[in-house]
Amino acid sequence: MAQTNILLESGTNELEIVEFYLEEEAPPGEEKAYRGYYGVNVAKVLEIIRQPKITEMPEVNHPSVLGAFNQRSNIIPLVDLAMWLGKDRRRNEEPKVIVTEFNNVTTAFLVSGVTRIHRISWEEVEPPNAYVASMSNNSITGVVKLENRIVFILDLEKIVADLNPGLAMRLDDAVDWTSTETYRAVVADDSTLIREMLKDLLEKAGFVVTTFNNGRDAWEALEELKSKAEVEERPISDFVHVVVSDIEMPAMDGHNLTKRIKEDLTLRELPVILFSSLITDKLRHKGDSVGADDQISKPEVTQLAQRAKVLIEQKSGATAD
Repeated sequence: MAQTNILLESGTNELEIVEFYLEEEAPPGEEKAYRGYYGVNVAKVLEIIRQPKITEMPEVNHPSVLGAFNQRSNIIPLVDLAMWLGKDRRRNEEPKVIVTEFNNVTTAFLVSGVTRIHRISWEEVEPPNAYVASMSNNSITGVVKLENRIVFILDLEKIVADLNPGLAMRLDDAVDWTSTETYRAVVADDSTLIREMLKDLLEKAGFVVTTFNNGRDAWEALEELKSKAEVEERPISDFVHVVVSDIEMPAMDGHNLTKRIKEDLTLRELPVILFSSLITDKLRHKGDSVGADDQISKPEVTQLAQRAKVLIEQKSGATAD
């Protein structure tokens, strides 16, 4: 599948998703099979292909990893997405394979079929409730209604991280994280796993962290801090020093959040770091166009903490001058 000219204008709070489905076997006593619909950001999809011939991989840590195949001299693992989600996929259809790339890792997912690409607003995407999250191995980050059906946005980063524990974020033990300064960070990420890991790791690096699961909630909190700063006639840096945001989030994405911050006369002084699996050479210009101070690809969390401190110190030095 060729990449589309996705999101020619950044900060519009829109995305394009590839919609696909998993056809499940009919429950005992029923004839009709169940078809579940799912979505993944187009920016993560390299191509969609027929199921290739696979070779078994030694020492796989989950039965959903069916093996690997060679695609243009790249060895790519193939994950049976239905098996990962605990579904019983029907075997009488010709399945499709969605090849993805993010966090500098290429992974392929076996699905029943692919329908089409949709362009939607993040405002249409709602966070999953506790029941939906628990029934999906906590691998769903958003729910959207399209053409009278429910489509679940999958947290592919969590799936890949769970299958590859070596890819997990961790602080570099060789870095001295002791600091006499305490900085306050606002973190927005829709993945519970990533959000909690970021909070834990940044706290170890000396930050006081407040987290939000989407850009809209983070924006509303920043507006409250701005109002408080104005009422008390204090600089915004007395309340928050840096904003760290994912890009893909329900309600409001990271690009739109960044654009709002940088267009606000008070909040624009805050450093904004986009921390996302979508930070690539081809997509970096989108963050630049909305005024992001830095962009870091997951899982480089050590760089995140270090560069956040540098940006804060640069801003405070410029304010002092």
